[in-house]
Amino acid sequence: MDRRGALAPSSSGRRTPEHHRWAWSPAWSRPLSDRSSSSSSSFRSLFRSIGVWFTSLSTTSSMKRRSSKEPAVDVIKKPPLPAPTGKPSARGLYLSSGGGYRNGSGRQQQRPSFQFQSSVFSMDEILRATSNFSPALKVGQGGFGAVYKGVLPDGTTVAVKRAKHRMHNPHVDIEFRSEVKIMARIDHQSLVRFYGYIECGEERIVVVEFVPNGTLRDHLDRCNGRFLDLGTRLDIAIDVAHAVTYLHMYSDHPIIHRDIKSSNILLTHSLRAKVADFGFARLGAGEAAAHVTTQVKGTAGYLDPEYLKTCQLTDRSDVYSFGVLLVELASARRPIEAKREMKERLTARWAMARFIAGASADVLDPHLARTPAAERALEMLLELAFRCMVPVRNDRPAMSECCKALWAIRKTYRDMLAADVTPQPSDLPTGDLWRI
Repeated sequence: MDRRGALAPSSSGRRTPEHHRWAWSPAWSRPLSDRSSSSSSSFRSLFRSIGVWFTSLSTTSSMKRRSSKEPAVDVIKKPPLPAPTGKPSARGLYLSSGGGYRNGSGRQQQRPSFQFQSSVFSMDEILRATSNFSPALKVGQGGFGAVYKGVLPDGTTVAVKRAKHRMHNPHVDIEFRSEVKIMARIDHQSLVRFYGYIECGEERIVVVEFVPNGTLRDHLDRCNGRFLDLGTRLDIAIDVAHAVTYLHMYSDHPIIHRDIKSSNILLTHSLRAKVADFGFARLGAGEAAAHVTTQVKGTAGYLDPEYLKTCQLTDRSDVYSFGVLLVELASARRPIEAKREMKERLTARWAMARFIAGASADVLDPHLARTPAAERALEMLLELAFRCMVPVRNDRPAMSECCKALWAIRKTYRDMLAADVTPQPSDLPTGDLWRI
């Protein structure tokens, strides 16, 4: 069910005092000023400790080289071809009941119910779909390789990710097999859908859903599509939180994305978000283990410092990256702003300093309207972001908790817009952010 409908204003003509009107907000979603002084003091002390942690991070040049190598990736079993009955299709299919297929050794393997069944395309199909990899159909370029827009024979528009040759990227096989193995396991409306792949000679190609409206980063830079107002940014944050919660809790095995960032969030024409790019994704630890030990991978600015230090990967590493993404949504700044003065280069650390100083409004994207509703939502959003980025991973909330917190933030924002709350000048504290 889409929760994006606007909330109607109250029919009552009387204004209730603000502290009664917003009293429903749960404790973790209230601003620091609404709590007791001791609680506020403990929060500020925690945020200062996080700030000290950030000072140890600067740029990728400070990252130590790891001598340990990536554990060997399991040899991928090719997904089965579509069922032979009826007209063959190059699109992904779903199995509504358990079935079997044979792996490379010829042994019968049981397939779980509702397993996504992808297609193994031929090179001729892909060449026809992309007009021989026409430069006119190239829509992007990433670390994995180039991305082309294509149309399958049945009219389905797809994105064709063509990997760089191994001489240019020696890790291409690992990323390719990881992406295929992970994407064949998942199905969620806020995750890019997987259609199939090719592994032929030097060619490594992944075929996925085409999402037409560019990346979140493009929109925050105001270079693609409509401007994102704060309400839309909260909707996008909730979409991403739902997707990552699904990966951590509801897929057939926990999955850690490892590369949650704005350039991996694609937007539809209706500005719904879809998480993409599973080249760095890993299966999480089972119930018997607390973490996976692996070579560090990710993007500078989004990397969990504890993972960077210990090489121990957990789902809380995705939570840390999500916290950085929330600050990015609020400020529209990139996680590392190399051209800014030193104290503002690490956006999360700068935002935290402004928050502690009581100047959260400085963090808000200057293109967004500075309304009481926006400033209230900003404070709540930053508080959640900094909870996600605490130095010790066990102190971070689960992604399911982030979803609940974001629902409360969005409801508060919509309710205040509907009520059109406007503070009187005498009610505004001098030199500080107005808090309800």
